[in-house]
Amino acid sequence: MSTPAETPSGSGAAGPEPEGAPSAALPDVAPQLRALRRRRGLTLEAAAQRAGLSPAHLSRLETGRRQPSLPMLLGLARIYGTTVSELLGEVPPERDPVVRGGLAEPAEADGWVYHQAGGPGRAMQALRVQVPYATRNDLVRVHPGEEWLYVLDGRVRLALGEAVHVLDPGDSAHFDSLTPHRIAAATRGGAELLFVHTLMQSAAADLCLGAGAHRR
Repeated sequence: MSTPAETPSGSGAAGPEPEGAPSAALPDVAPQLRALRRRRGLTLEAAAQRAGLSPAHLSRLETGRRQPSLPMLLGLARIYGTTVSELLGEVPPERDPVVRGGLAEPAEADGWVYHQAGGPGRAMQALRVQVPYATRNDLVRVHPGEEWLYVLDGRVRLALGEAVHVLDPGDSAHFDSLTPHRIAAATRGGAELLFVHTLMQSAAADLCLGAGAHRR
């Protein structure tokens, strides 16, 4: 157990916060925290809000002036779309380049069904998506990154800014996701598409529909 003698000089004013434990408790995660946040395209303020921290507190974690607790590491790993092992700087095992169909359970949110089509922890995420007709909200999204979609079946209505495009099977679209966009099926039987995005700050279903996705 830590004793008062182990606390670095001058740190007593910070109070008895769990994340203020001695640096020997965990490897130095500060460089990883900052690099992963920037890689996800998040500002300090946006990341702090998602993690339930103040920007000043997250800044102290990123500069090594505070050590995060394990629950905090778990929360930050989820926000940055990575693992605690990566935050701790551990070298991950070699990733299997093959994703076997049917092994991963699909996720569902508001009628949208997501099948993982790429490996986790990559800078680019691939999904096979089933889009229902007349989704309840048809939310407009704006976020950093790029998106690419390819229609496999049915027709898709893609709104980009003020323009609306109807895509048939075999059609594709590639756009900057800072452009306000909305995706919906234009056929009553729904549509199916391949979807690739570079945004990894949230779960797959959160990208299009927000929180609330669940496994089927």
